[in-house]
Amino acid sequence: MSRQIELKTNAQMAKMHEAGLILHQGLDAVVAAAKPGATTNDLDQVFRKVLADNGATSNFLGYYGFPATICASVNDEVVHGIPGDSVLQDGDIISVDAGAIIDGWHSDSARTVFVGDVTPEDQRLSAITEDAMWAGIAAYATAKHVGEIGNAIEDYVRGQDGDHLGILEDYVGHGIGSAMHQAPDVFNYRSGMRGPRIKAGMVLAIEPMLVRGDIATKTLSDDWTVVTVDGANASQWEHSVARHKEGIWVITSPDGGAAQLERFGVVPVPIPQK
Repeated sequence: MSRQIELKTNAQMAKMHEAGLILHQGLDAVVAAAKPGATTNDLDQVFRKVLADNGATSNFLGYYGFPATICASVNDEVVHGIPGDSVLQDGDIISVDAGAIIDGWHSDSARTVFVGDVTPEDQRLSAITEDAMWAGIAAYATAKHVGEIGNAIEDYVRGQDGDHLGILEDYVGHGIGSAMHQAPDVFNYRSGMRGPRIKAGMVLAIEPMLVRGDIATKTLSDDWTVVTVDGANASQWEHSVARHKEGIWVITSPDGGAAQLERFGVVPVPIPQK
């Protein structure tokens, strides 16, 4: 990963939003297909079709040899799960992470998907993970340094009543633009570092990952799939967010994040045409 932060023009961020809308459509299709009896490979095929139908390409397929267009991480699989013949069961939760490219410009987003009827504990895990992501995105709207995003995410998680949830520290968000993974790192917790100064033209992938148990993880023998050591379930949510001179815009959401950011008092601003 290049350590230089790439600042995008409005036209480039608009192209990323184009890729982000296709990605959003693809994830919607995956959510609809995630039913008991389907395989994770079925979900990958659904996402591939959406990309092909819209003239987009995958930034996951072939990335360091990754064999699919989505990461499908089931239950205690935290991230980087490889789609295959595994059959989804009622009550499973899946973190689906994917990306799309249009004209060389990238988008990246993830959702936790419910298969059939899931436990209240897993519903809570996903809800807090998603809301923590939005808290981080809201902080990005006015933050002066990247570290403030992680502060907001951890503060939100720690402010919730009920059972403790762990915030993974080994996997973090990142810059995105002409490549999928760019500087800067975007921590999902209070790192004690201010991080780089935020400037117009930065696009960040904000992606907290929470677990119902301990944050210790291990990588399976496929060299990709990361699981919790204690077998506790995990959740991942992610959006790619542009910061331009007039505000922020969630490029992987059709409304720029307006509906979710309203409760944080943040009004996203569409990317200016010039």
